[in-house]
Amino acid sequence: MAAARWAPIMGLLALLLPLAPAPARAAMPAGSPPPSPSPSSTVFQLHGDVYPTGHFYVTMNIGDPAKPYFLDVDTGSDLTWLQCDAPCQSCNKVPHPLYKPTKTKIVPCSDPLCTALHNGQSPTKKCTSPQQCDYEITYADNLSSLGVLLTDSFSMTLRNSSNVRPSLGFGCGYDQQAGKNGSVEAMTDGLLGLGRGAVSLGSQLKQQGVTKNVLGHCLSTSGGGFLFFGEDIAPPSRTTWVPMARTTSGNYYSPGSAALYFDGRPLGVKLMEVVFDSGSTYTYFTSQPYQATLSSIKGGLSRSLEQVSDPSLPLCWKGQRPFKSVSDVKKDFKSLQLSFGKNAVMEIPPENYLIVTKNGNVCLGILDGSAVKLSLNIIGDITMQDQMVIYDNERAQLGWIRGSCVRRPKSFMSSFL
Repeated sequence: MAAARWAPIMGLLALLLPLAPAPARAAMPAGSPPPSPSPSSTVFQLHGDVYPTGHFYVTMNIGDPAKPYFLDVDTGSDLTWLQCDAPCQSCNKVPHPLYKPTKTKIVPCSDPLCTALHNGQSPTKKCTSPQQCDYEITYADNLSSLGVLLTDSFSMTLRNSSNVRPSLGFGCGYDQQAGKNGSVEAMTDGLLGLGRGAVSLGSQLKQQGVTKNVLGHCLSTSGGGFLFFGEDIAPPSRTTWVPMARTTSGNYYSPGSAALYFDGRPLGVKLMEVVFDSGSTYTYFTSQPYQATLSSIKGGLSRSLEQVSDPSLPLCWKGQRPFKSVSDVKKDFKSLQLSFGKNAVMEIPPENYLIVTKNGNVCLGILDGSAVKLSLNIIGDITMQDQMVIYDNERAQLGWIRGSCVRRPKSFMSSFL
């Protein structure tokens, strides 16, 4: 849901125009290999952190021969795209050489993948010619990516020890509007779209029989973590599951509406419509729950904490000496809880809503969503740290379970059992 990281950490949240949900059975792009008889799963190492990097990203090897690209992991948007030399009209400085397309990889306008992409955009984007599928993605903070849809090989190693190279559709972005041309240096080459739509990577892997349409991530507070596709990675028990709900603003991953508690006490705000979004660094509450949270946190603070200005985030405090980590100050803060229905609770301890900056201050990582005109409450990376979050599109349910995210799983996650 957040735009690609061309913007600073502050104010980078941007809502993608919702794309069409995946059909029950979608046609594969032209030239795709036949489905494998037994879908497996695959795991990728994640890099980055909430602070100071401000995002988590994965290395994807794309093309023939395969070349590495850093992609922001974003469950809040559908289309994967790379900055692309098509030639490039407006691109930013990125870690790797721009992807170079070939005409044989261009998806025609008549392809079902193009239809699915266009059906979800508003206003509806039309092809400029039958030979190519044009796209334009616009984000709420006025960032955008304009390009054409391509297919190319994505190199993956499955847990059944086979190496596969499915031909997947993605955007070749030759016009990115984010600052003046070449003036923005991005830490990634593009974006990995993991949303619920038919053009998302998880949907396409399911369509080609590579994995089931189940994906998840585990973000570590110490940096890094892992991303997975397939249904045999998630632990079989102790996971909190809730049905996926439809949201008022689009086809996002939502566990529905939640009641908000602070230190076990209800805050008296109306039920909050919640979305999980790995593309957002921080968590955003709409006006009423944000103000209630702010009041409760401030009311319980020690007098030894003094509010201070810090360029990292809007609300920060300093202590008698600089803090080295959240553990130095967590005793002064209480946990939040989001309650979905009767039995599903997401605990948000201080380490899931606070950061310590390079200046030694502690800052609140829950931001005011009304300042960026949000009508939804966004659970971002900071709140999803040190728990596996599972997006099960096969059963239309979301799950989470707390545990260490430092190591990639080799079997069922023993640290979560």
